Amino acid sequence: MLHDEELSILRDISQSVAFADDRQGKMGQLIADGYVMKDGDLFELTPKGVTALEEHAAALGASDAEQASPIG
Repeated sequence: MLHDEELSILRDISQSVAFADDRQGKMGQLIADGYVMKDGDLFELTPKGVTALEEHAAALGASDAEQASPIG
């Protein structure tokens, strides 16, 4: 299970957003876990990383829908 900070990194990579050097340690772990690959100086999501982001977005969407629905 990925933590919010790791999901944030995956999201940044998917949107081609640069991230701070203090997140490099997390990046190494994401690479080791197969969520990210390095291509030269760039990082790219692997299919596993893309799936993790999609599942997280779907879970957030379901959670938002539950909170928005009226009770009763």
